[in-house]
Amino acid sequence: MQAVSQMFDILKRPTWPFFKCLRKCHLPRVSVRRCVASGGTPSSQKKKKRAKSREHVGSPSLSWEEKLADTVTPLWRLNYEEQLRRKQDQQQRILLELSNQLTELSGVSCSLPGIPLLPIIPSPVKYHYRNKSTFSINKGVDGNPKTVGFYIGTGKGGNIVCVNGDHLLNIPEKHKLVARYYEDFIRQSPLEPCIVFHDGGHWREVTVRTNAAGNTMAIVYFHPQCLTTEEICTHKDALVEYFTKGPGSVCDVDSLYFQESVMTRCSHQQSPYQLLHGQPHIHEELLGYKFRISADAFFQVNRAAAESLYQTVGELSHTTGSDILLDVCSGTGAIGISMSSRVKKVIGIEIIEQAVEDAKYNAMLNKVSNCEFIVGKAEVVLPKLITSLGSVGGLTAVVNPSRAGLHYRVIKALRNHPCIHRLVYISCKPDGEAMRNFRDLCCSSEQHRKLSGKPFAPRVAVPVDMFPHTLHCELVLVFER
Repeated sequence: MQAVSQMFDILKRPTWPFFKCLRKCHLPRVSVRRCVASGGTPSSQKKKKRAKSREHVGSPSLSWEEKLADTVTPLWRLNYEEQLRRKQDQQQRILLELSNQLTELSGVSCSLPGIPLLPIIPSPVKYHYRNKSTFSINKGVDGNPKTVGFYIGTGKGGNIVCVNGDHLLNIPEKHKLVARYYEDFIRQSPLEPCIVFHDGGHWREVTVRTNAAGNTMAIVYFHPQCLTTEEICTHKDALVEYFTKGPGSVCDVDSLYFQESVMTRCSHQQSPYQLLHGQPHIHEELLGYKFRISADAFFQVNRAAAESLYQTVGELSHTTGSDILLDVCSGTGAIGISMSSRVKKVIGIEIIEQAVEDAKYNAMLNKVSNCEFIVGKAEVVLPKLITSLGSVGGLTAVVNPSRAGLHYRVIKALRNHPCIHRLVYISCKPDGEAMRNFRDLCCSSEQHRKLSGKPFAPRVAVPVDMFPHTLHCELVLVFER
């Protein structure tokens, strides 16, 4: 902590010389309304979170740091054992709701009174566990619009305040360090921040990724507005100069990426990530396997807990050496590769092209020859793929979707293939859209004519705490038929 404090002291030094040169180049002011073709605003949060944010902003008895901690890590005041008890109880309530819904569906018969819930698996690391953090830009407590941190409040309420996250328990010191120096950089830049797209501005959030070995990747997002290519290059050069030779060099960034985007979120295909400095990837080790991670590739944010999660999935899958594993939403191939020794073949499906390239590379890196990874939307790829498999014997599916759950066509393809006898569903929000997936997997075919396959039944569930100090955990739910 003392070393980090010393690094932060550097931020008090005079303006980095490169910016003094930039300020002499009088950039023309342009009318954003004339030249911006499209834009966006930060996505709205759910009503409960909005109410909570308003409550925090309006509470005079709490410091800004406490308000932010209560928003980002609402369980931070509790000891870890109590956190686990609360999460266990919450997952029990979710399963009870699922059990009640399935009971109401005709044609569903559960052999067990309710769905067995095993004890929650704790995270091996409780503090500073995140290997990926995204810091936003907005008006700070002091009114400075070039403040880097996390939001409190809502856009609708007009009370958004950006507070730095130096005190948050789940974020590593290295992430906080990069964020503080990025704030220093944009405060010295002549360009304004892009808070609301149609209001103009350029500098947007920064994402920091790290691995267990200490390597760091920083990704800076930028709205070009009406700047020319030459003008943008000037500011990219300033960014590189600052983080390689200037004050930001203390961050020791191994990979520095830059993405120009006129949208809130943008894939590599829509707008390529530009490597400005260093190595194109960082690498991580998981269960004895090595994985290459690209700028936009999905990788579990808690590496140590991810090992517990994937071990649990492997044990619950009950696969044999003659089985084929369908790895839906496969990311960089972590689940499929870690289970490759248990099965005859792994077929992974992932929408992000760069992640599929990483997965193929990871399989080769680990000398795993029985993995195939396909790029595309699961709802497009899977129905055709399953039809081509025919009666291949044992098929086991592992699905690990986002909070939005699986598309109906994916559920339909999985449900209607008779050779899939076991499905392992990993959900980070089982009380959200995933609940609809659970019902469609288990309902009677008489209720949904397109779901002609024999219904699944939930057999066991295991929570895995991937996110200490927050309300969230992963739920592994096993379905069989």
